Amino acid sequence: MQNIKLTIEKTSNPAILKFNSNESLASGKFECKNIEEAKDFPVAQQLFYLPFVKTVFISEYFIAVERFNILEWNEVQDEVKKQLEDYLNDGGLVQNENVEVKKVPVTVYAESTPNPGVMKFVANKPLVENGLEFKNIDDAKNAPLAQNLFHFPFVKEVFMDKNFVSITKFDVATWEDVTMEVREFIRSYIEDGKPIIDKASELLHTDSHSDSVTVALDEISSEIVAILDEYVKPAVASDGGNILFKSYDSKKKSVHVVLQGACSGCPSSTFTLKNGIENMLKEMLPGKVATVEAING
Repeated sequence: MQNIKLTIEKTSNPAILKFNSNESLASGKFECKNIEEAKDFPVAQQLFYLPFVKTVFISEYFIAVERFNILEWNEVQDEVKKQLEDYLNDGGLVQNENVEVKKVPVTVYAESTPNPGVMKFVANKPLVENGLEFKNIDDAKNAPLAQNLFHFPFVKEVFMDKNFVSITKFDVATWEDVTMEVREFIRSYIEDGKPIIDKASELLHTDSHSDSVTVALDEISSEIVAILDEYVKPAVASDGGNILFKSYDSKKKSVHVVLQGACSGCPSSTFTLKNGIENMLKEMLPGKVATVEAING
């Protein structure tokens, strides 16, 4: 019997809910709009017996379901999660062996960041579930893509999140000289279907760097994490970085954060912290926050 565990994740479309898996489920990406289209996907066929299921999306590490508007997800999401877990752990098939996986062309483009030492490489497909930072090749022993990138002599650090890779370089090379080479390497690596990261290692790595999963937060800290997640992280991700909540000192009213990717060591990070994040937290949590400091510059 398998030990598949699912977690529920909301999406930008309120009708679609994702059920993320801790283990690989499928060999590609598929969409089924009715039970006929689901003939090669037994798990989707099971879902279509539920009267509110409109569309089923299957990917390597999640199953997403779009509902009809006859009910709200909060009425049935826990029941659907349990049914899926029971089905999968009892040996139920996700896809039949004869399903043909269509190779999707991979595109990768390079974006400059506010940090001149960091370049962001954006792919047209998901790479990882959460932000992962690798300071050296030893950190990347369970992350094959990052490990291969460290073989380039100019690569200093690697940060991956969702659909992009941010690379910090040493001064021995200029981005003008190496950007095309790195972009093509990443594109070919992804298109060849090579592993990005060991899934179990990703979960462990994420837990060790998480700001809200592994520790019980007090009320103010929870509010700070919520504000960072909603208002700050999307902005810093667009610049190739990430920000993690580290701690809150209620006596000094100080917030400590960790900067990752392009944000780490960025010349403008101090300005962003003081004039952006600090002011936002002061305004949204009046009297509770005095300063915001990055513990890694």
